[in-house]
Amino acid sequence: MAAHTTMTMKAVQLQVTGGPEVLSLVDLPEPRPGPGEVRVRAHAIGAGGPDVLIRNGTYKWMPPLPAVPGNELAGVVDAVGPGVVRLAVGERVLVSARELPQRGGCYVQAICVDQAVPFVLPASIGFDDAVSLGNFQLALALLASNGNLPAHAILVPGAAGGVATALAQVARSRGLRVIGTASSPEKRAFALENGVTDLVDGNDVQALPQRVMELTGGRGVDLAFDHVGAALFIACLRSLAPSGMAVSYNILAGPPSDDVFDELRKLLAKSLAIRTFSIHAVDADIAQRRGLMEQAIALMASGQVRAPRAMRLPLAQARQAHELLDNGGTLGKLVLIP
Repeated sequence: MAAHTTMTMKAVQLQVTGGPEVLSLVDLPEPRPGPGEVRVRAHAIGAGGPDVLIRNGTYKWMPPLPAVPGNELAGVVDAVGPGVVRLAVGERVLVSARELPQRGGCYVQAICVDQAVPFVLPASIGFDDAVSLGNFQLALALLASNGNLPAHAILVPGAAGGVATALAQVARSRGLRVIGTASSPEKRAFALENGVTDLVDGNDVQALPQRVMELTGGRGVDLAFDHVGAALFIACLRSLAPSGMAVSYNILAGPPSDDVFDELRKLLAKSLAIRTFSIHAVDADIAQRRGLMEQAIALMASGQVRAPRAMRLPLAQARQAHELLDNGGTLGKLVLIP
């Protein structure tokens, strides 16, 4: 009698945290869907910032080691477990790790998830484009962070980044003016291609508030989205219109360079606000979280926003992908092809 052979699949895994060299292409048993589960065969896998945080061990929502990074995977349902009624074999879907019990898990050729997890993709959204939907979901949440008060203009520093380009596009779809910064000719061209209305030199942080005021007739912007911190956060505060809000969604360069409360008191006549933002705020709110993603899918399907161009690499080159992520050497979305 022939021995039962276990089917295997390729995955990228880390046994220890560190630089790109800790990522290894491994063979893992191919998962089989249990009751209420579906298996999704990957066609495109997104690579981005949270994957780097998992790899270097600094993610606040770190999965246990050995870990498989990856937070978005688009593909086709190719097997269903007993009792599955929501999805059928052949359906095109997106799996977001925001819907999973723990983050990561998507640098794989196939993944089994509860039938409630995947988002159904319309035929008009390609797999490469679908793995950018998480950035649009995030952008929608960021733009709502002032309680959806009316806005005229927003400031998006580092406007060629993944979240920034999604922010710019969603804002433009609502008729908002988008002032962005970019630090190189290539990044400037990319930012303009992805919805930025006005570009300011990103290398001169001190001059940023003055440039923003000039562009807005002295009014300032209603929302400023900062992922850098340090001196840029203070510049964002100084760029705000009356009752404006600065939204800090990361501090890549460290905490603000000046006393924030002191700065707010200096600008007291403007009644400014600050929000520190994380998409994890909706971790427990399934309806809101999934609603934001469904909204992102509808915007992309209707052509109101479009995914930035993809840079494709084979899954086996995950290390090279992470070297690019570490160096900031990418424009658009990095997509791993299994």
